[in-house]
Amino acid sequence: MTSPTPGSVQAGQTGTAGRTGTAGPAGTAGQAGPEATRIHNIGYRGYDGPRLGRASARKALFSQSLRGAFGLGRSAKSKVLPMLLFAVMCVPALIIVAVAVFTKSSKLAIEYTQYAVFLQMVIGIFVAAQAPQSVSRDLRFRTVPLYFARPIERVDYVLAKFGAMTSALFILTASPLLIMWIGSLLAKMDFGTQTKMFGEGLASVALLSLLFGGIGLVMAALTPRRGFGVAAVIATLVISYGAVSTLQGIAYGTDNPGAIQWIGLFSPITLIDGVQSAFLEAPTAFPGGASVAPGAGAGVVYLLVVLALIAGSYGVLMRRYRKVGL
Repeated sequence: MTSPTPGSVQAGQTGTAGRTGTAGPAGTAGQAGPEATRIHNIGYRGYDGPRLGRASARKALFSQSLRGAFGLGRSAKSKVLPMLLFAVMCVPALIIVAVAVFTKSSKLAIEYTQYAVFLQMVIGIFVAAQAPQSVSRDLRFRTVPLYFARPIERVDYVLAKFGAMTSALFILTASPLLIMWIGSLLAKMDFGTQTKMFGEGLASVALLSLLFGGIGLVMAALTPRRGFGVAAVIATLVISYGAVSTLQGIAYGTDNPGAIQWIGLFSPITLIDGVQSAFLEAPTAFPGGASVAPGAGAGVVYLLVVLALIAGSYGVLMRRYRKVGL
């Protein structure tokens, strides 16, 4: 038998059979048996500090998820795609500003509310890449129950992930609008007009961020396989827009303009287009332009569908994580 190590306690000094001071089956009195029990001190220490609670855990999860959406705190390879997409979003805004300043134009070449619609492919790729990174890996590696070991509940996890994805999208979509607004002031355009349009653009991308973030997380949370999550997000956000645009083009070409605005209800980006056309007086990308843009009545339907999808995404996420143990 080996001698006790520092910090260890030799169990059984109370005279139990098979312990020190008791003869074993083939041993001698006063000698320990070959299977003597030992309790080793392996260095764990208790924590007597403050317990920060659910709010701190939720904040930490939100911060970690938001940073992860842009590859911060991860490997250099993980930073390439999100930073590249962020640059792709901002470069056209810089070009628009440079042209406006150089030509001394009285207005920008594109309105703030149109920018995200024109670059919706980039936004869709960003969501497809980062939504699975945010939630699919937790499901695949079964780390979701570990969150439950902390003072955190299912609602905290869902709110933190939803908020982080929405915030990441808002940063992605609002940054080029900020560049355009600053550029318009450098070009000495009317401050009041540009600020009003900038505010409308921020409202539009905020609604877009909530909608795209919720849909992206739902698609990604349905499967622990990241590749399947990416494909599901792209199909929902990108392919649906292509299908809806094609149907709208057919309706316009067959002299059925009344159907165009209702077909737009079946794609996330056309929903945003319809809402901002109805309530923000933004130009629409629908075939036929302003003549087929949703009016006030159709705009209410568009807005209700958008809000229902956002609330529904939250509800589906809550139900999904109830099934996986959080």
